[in-house]
Amino acid sequence: MKRGQTYFHIHLVSDSTGETLLAVGRAATAQYDSMVAIEHIYPLVRSVRHIERVIADIEAAPGIVLYTLVQQDLAVRLEEACQAAAIPCIDVLRPVFDVFRSFFNVRAIGKAGAQHAMDADYFKRIDALNFTLAHDDGALPDDIEETDVILIGISRTSKTPTSIYLANRGIRTANVPLVPGIPIADKVIVARRPLVVCLIATAERIMHVRQNRLLALADQNQNSTYVDKASIAQEILYSKRLCTEHGWPMIDVTRRSIEETAAAILALWDQHRYGKVLDPFSDAG
Repeated sequence: MKRGQTYFHIHLVSDSTGETLLAVGRAATAQYDSMVAIEHIYPLVRSVRHIERVIADIEAAPGIVLYTLVQQDLAVRLEEACQAAAIPCIDVLRPVFDVFRSFFNVRAIGKAGAQHAMDADYFKRIDALNFTLAHDDGALPDDIEETDVILIGISRTSKTPTSIYLANRGIRTANVPLVPGIPIADKVIVARRPLVVCLIATAERIMHVRQNRLLALADQNQNSTYVDKASIAQEILYSKRLCTEHGWPMIDVTRRSIEETAAAILALWDQHRYGKVLDPFSDAG
């Protein structure tokens, strides 16, 4: 245990994948610097036998319980067990369902995992993921207009993980590395449908990431221009000049998570596809 940190158990009980609970639990925990969650995740809880095993685990390691259970008998059993053991237990979707029911005056369908249905949106995400994987690291499609977003940037600006995250949101993404002295492909410049976004970061940040990359690869060439701060600064300057020339927006990823970067790109994509003027110097929030 690190000094000044307090560990606690958090139990996430879901009749679906548990992704919603995990996001809520981590978002809440992140607001407390000294608290570290020990996560217990119970997905696909849909039977009495399963809920009893979950309750036994909770009683063995008491902590906060967050749940999403459509079946009322399972929810009631969990609530009663937690109340008897004086363990806090929260249905995280109940307040949301209450508002929806009040607004629409219609009851929810009560279907577990309804958000994960294999519908048109699901297959759109699969298509976007396949497209993005096939057009990583400069592999541009023959028809550039099939692309939604093109990410450009120098090495180690998180282009690939950001592309994959966008693909999971249904955005067909290609990414192109920028290398000083090597012109960017003409078809990126003339493309009209895709949104072109440049990812940048500070020279210090990129230098540290590249150094760690070389260490992981056991590459002893630590004095190469790849990790030279002055050379990296020139690469960044090249990126900025290119974006200024073509009016492409830039996003500084130095202190952004992949999720935050993707959110900024999605905001720019909405503006782009609806014909709004983009500010190339905007950091998209």
